[in-house]
Amino acid sequence: MPDALAWLTIDLGAVAANWQSLRNRLRSNQCAAVVKADAYGLGLEKIGPALYAAGCRLFFVAHLQEALSLRHLLPSAEIAVLSGLGPNEAPEFTDQQIFPVLNDIEQINAWNRHCLNSEARFPAILHVDTGMNRLGLLPGEALALQRNPSSLHNIKLRALISHLACADEADHPLNLQQLETFSAVRTHFPDIPASLAASSGLFLDEKYHFDFGRPGAAIYGLNPTPGKANPQRPTLRLEARILQVRRVDRPMTVGYGAAYSVRGPTSVATIGVGYADGYLRSLSNRGEVTISGIPVPIIGRVSMDLITLDVTKLPESLAQPGQTVCLIGDELTPDGVAQTAETIGYEILTSLGHRYIRRYLEPNVG
Repeated sequence: MPDALAWLTIDLGAVAANWQSLRNRLRSNQCAAVVKADAYGLGLEKIGPALYAAGCRLFFVAHLQEALSLRHLLPSAEIAVLSGLGPNEAPEFTDQQIFPVLNDIEQINAWNRHCLNSEARFPAILHVDTGMNRLGLLPGEALALQRNPSSLHNIKLRALISHLACADEADHPLNLQQLETFSAVRTHFPDIPASLAASSGLFLDEKYHFDFGRPGAAIYGLNPTPGKANPQRPTLRLEARILQVRRVDRPMTVGYGAAYSVRGPTSVATIGVGYADGYLRSLSNRGEVTISGIPVPIIGRVSMDLITLDVTKLPESLAQPGQTVCLIGDELTPDGVAQTAETIGYEILTSLGHRYIRRYLEPNVG
């Protein structure tokens, strides 16, 4: 990328292969894809069609506006909105053939009325909270619906779902508790598909898989099995060019707040990436990058647009303006960068900025 200060390369073939590998873990061979938050920061406009071409037909997003963007890209896909039905949104849902994940009695009643007034049974997904204590019906509320059929009479139930709180900890006791609660509720809704497992849940026992999976993070290369080797392919590489190399030959400080002190002769390289680009400020004085595979420490504070590096130990041929620096890639995974930043890989991906030049590698065909 000769004209770019920084660029983000996203491998659509790896994204598609990751989704297919997750689908293949399921006996049903039925798998949705979660593409909320601009496909976890990687770009819905490219990721959505790539997953559809790979065979995905059911997509989950967080908000209606995300669903409308995806509908423009994928006219025939099934699209579900996890936040459910907002005030006065029902006509737009049905006009665009998008369906809500119904999270409470009020949403159910509103969707039921809309179906009744439209003289049509529109689809929706029923969400039961089995232990996350966020969105979703309480199990008792879900069972009460079955005892009062009129509350669901006009709704075409597409699926029953819940969400595991601790799926990335295989031995956590809450997993089994949630499984038992969900299984009990499901017996009252036997005629519709059920889904409990997202990314990490697909790596638990098959009894968690039910009728379809709905992974998100693992599609984009984040490790669904923390503490073990990542079974997913890496999907992105973030790189930048050295803008300038400064030789500091006497004790001085580097960057805002004089947060790093130079004790001896030091070569300081500056690159044009910062927290405005989603490279977290918490990586100040603790993160590292690589240059030709060689680890290089970040010194001083990550500022809005710039990062400074100690390139003293590099060969002079590598410590030059124009040299390529890798911030995220094979050597520095999003999960690894997140650990250094004391966060999670999800935040690293969804923070990726829009000032990078983005390059998408298309899947190999045939």
